[in-house]
Amino acid sequence: MATAATTKAVRRPTLLLLRHVVRHLTSSPSSLTLGHALPEPDPDVSHPHHAPTTTTTTPHASLALQLDDHRQLFGSVPASKLLHASLVLQVAASEHLVDLGTRAMTSRLMDVEPFRRMVYGVVRRTFYEHFCAGETPSAARERVREVNRAGLRAMLDFAVEYTADNDACDRNLEGFLDTVDCAVSLPPSSVSFVVVKITAITPLSLLQRISDLLRWQQQQQSNPGSSSFRLPWHNPETSIPIFSKSTPLYHTSTQPPHLTPQELQDLHLARTRLHKLCLRCSQSGLPLMVDAEDTRLQPAIDFMTYTAAIEHNTTHTPVVYNTIQAYLKDAKERLVLATRSADEMGIAMGIKLVRGAYMSSERKLASELGVESPVHDTIGETHACYDDCARYMIDRVGSGSDGLVLASHNAESGRLAARKAREIGVGKWKGRLEFAQLYGMAESLSMGLKDAGFRVSKYMPFGPIDVVMPYLIRRAEENRGMLSTSALDRELMRKELKRRVKAAILRTSKGQE
Repeated sequence: MATAATTKAVRRPTLLLLRHVVRHLTSSPSSLTLGHALPEPDPDVSHPHHAPTTTTTTPHASLALQLDDHRQLFGSVPASKLLHASLVLQVAASEHLVDLGTRAMTSRLMDVEPFRRMVYGVVRRTFYEHFCAGETPSAARERVREVNRAGLRAMLDFAVEYTADNDACDRNLEGFLDTVDCAVSLPPSSVSFVVVKITAITPLSLLQRISDLLRWQQQQQSNPGSSSFRLPWHNPETSIPIFSKSTPLYHTSTQPPHLTPQELQDLHLARTRLHKLCLRCSQSGLPLMVDAEDTRLQPAIDFMTYTAAIEHNTTHTPVVYNTIQAYLKDAKERLVLATRSADEMGIAMGIKLVRGAYMSSERKLASELGVESPVHDTIGETHACYDDCARYMIDRVGSGSDGLVLASHNAESGRLAARKAREIGVGKWKGRLEFAQLYGMAESLSMGLKDAGFRVSKYMPFGPIDVVMPYLIRRAEENRGMLSTSALDRELMRKELKRRVKAAILRTSKGQE
């Protein structure tokens, strides 16, 4: 009896201590994402949605990026959210678990209602909640406000893609237009870009046909002995270049037939949809960012994007931004050709620079066809290409009216770009330069760049979970390496949780004295 009483006496204060610790850990305000305040709106008078306020004080910014202060970064995040984020990133960094989840989400069992509900339930409470901004514009609006309170901006992405018919494309256009309206309803500077995938407003089969025809046209122009091959809807002499001399054209080995009357009508409808979206963005003072695809489809994406840029970009303001993928061997050449062509046309060029998200499928296709992969052979070459393209574009931003988004989770690339931008006077208050990371990832890099005085956005996809599922699957399949780079965030999260546990225990112990 004495032993039992003693055990109970010891256990009771221990349980009370643990209860106090948990209560202390979960007492942080739930509305905060990270512990920083929203910076003043950017004085970019060319965009009315980004109009300046009377406050013009520039925050002090250090040349060095501070990426290791866990208390500054996660100090106001509730413990429950911190634990959830740490777990999700830990799972996402495990190739075995990612492979298992991907197989489940792409299996035939997804046609079985109970299994689909179970999978969706797990995904919704884990990856969807962590990497996505909600199912509706209203839900996304609330997540944007949380990001704003952290001092960051949002790139809103209605995450639909890969449509097969015009009716679906029309519905998707309405979703993108609603996204613009959602962005405009928020305070100025809350949203930096609206994102669109051309695959969502153009039937996939048509994009494949256009890409084949553009490649064949390029092959004929590169071979003086070939017969002339002209496309009535594309004149290379009055367009921004899509290909460079080193761009691989192996996808198209035989001459494809010209577009049928119905396909020409579908192309007209697709370009009309993009024009409507560009016009709404221009009228709302919000630039439109066009996401990249794999090399099977990218020629058609570039064709439509650059055509829209010629129409909507002005001498001083890029409304339409195209995406360059630096893991492709021809990335720098195509970037230089496109920007020089824009200079000749007298329009500002908008570019988002990424490393790329289709490495596995690109290498697999090239291997099956027995040709050289279009992707750099090593990650070091990809890093070098990215940094080279970034330097080139930062110089252009500093000396002209171009716009640049540096989308990267690589801390070294962030440091190099920040240093280069500072050297030539490009920063938050001068020039159209934006850093960007995916929502739910690379928080330390985002906040380090923000604290160094740069504009930083989080790429925030939203939409119903069944619509966003392809986005999540692609992130899982194509970005294992990138997901594994979350190690720094996971380490900082663990340090912050340990700090809180120690502080809670210390506070509770003092309270019992």
